[in-house]
Amino acid sequence: MRHLSVEILEAIHSSVLNPAELAGKARDKSLEATLARVQNRLIYGMIDDIFHLAALYAMVIARGHCFNDGNKRTAFKAMEVCLEANDISLAWNTEDVGDKIILVAQGILDDVDLAEWLRGLPSAP
Repeated sequence: MRHLSVEILEAIHSSVLNPAELAGKARDKSLEATLARVQNRLIYGMIDDIFHLAALYAMVIARGHCFNDGNKRTAFKAMEVCLEANDISLAWNTEDVGDKIILVAQGILDDVDLAEWLRGLPSAP
């Protein structure tokens, strides 16, 4: 499984921001510590497959609020990049995926539920 680094996530974050939004990381948050949550689950065998890994990236980023703006968009894009880096391309419905990421950020949906939803999506043509 291919993983996402801090540098990749910072680049993803920069790519999703609109010109008027505040760039950069939130002062009181650590992107490194947020990503360590993913690494810990990997070390302890708590990741089922690539869908689960991608969903976990989305969850820790959406809930970690490591960036000043664009956390949910960064979470989605990180999930997509993780899947694509592992040769999985899904057909996204923008509204549906946006709703799922909002539920993840609110703590209503967790990584296991999001991974299950991802597994049910069709592959992109």
